[in-house]
Amino acid sequence: MSSVDAGDGTAGPAVVDLLGVLAYAELTAFDRLAEDARLAPTLAGRAALARMAAAEIGHHQRLCDRLGELGLDPAAAMAPFTGPLDAFHDGTRASTWLEGLVKAYVGDGLARDFYREVAAFLPDPDRGLVLDVLAETGYADFAVREVRAAIAADRRLSGRLALWARRLVGEALTQSQAVIADRDDLADLLITGTGDLNGVADLLQRLMDAHGDRMRALGLNP
Repeated sequence: MSSVDAGDGTAGPAVVDLLGVLAYAELTAFDRLAEDARLAPTLAGRAALARMAAAEIGHHQRLCDRLGELGLDPAAAMAPFTGPLDAFHDGTRASTWLEGLVKAYVGDGLARDFYREVAAFLPDPDRGLVLDVLAETGYADFAVREVRAAIAADRRLSGRLALWARRLVGEALTQSQAVIADRDDLADLLITGTGDLNGVADLLQRLMDAHGDRMRALGLNP
């Protein structure tokens, strides 16, 4: 029995773990976007985040529906991941509108890149589902536009937001490592999929390259 195939045509434990962690990640993304919407300085910004929150809860429901199709309790599948994800969000709670935008774009972006890499090793239909729910919801363009406009109006924001983003990426990497370290089947899937530890190192480099691209898009130093 492999980590992606239970041997009887059902999903293996690595697939269940990935669906579970993503279902909880989408649920927390909904909560946070809805909360951050109240920090918006304009009604247009508040409405934009509310629409994005609606998209995230839709993704959460699709993942829960798939877990149900597999005969699993979505709450039980999500339960192992509440600790590390809650710790990340509690430790990086945004205090301003701009911090919230940077957190979702940089911190969540890195996590999404990581899960997208892992999803490449899954069989369909779960690979397609995961990649679909990780697809861009329009948040990236919105965040970049808002942050760049704010920095253009006040250059002092650049350094502060860059420090915030660097803190976020460190916390996001710690979160991802905690999830993998605690779930042997996900770790096996990652090692097997990439080939060896050199493959894992290459994956991490791709994540950091994408992070650098996001920082530059925001007008911040990587």
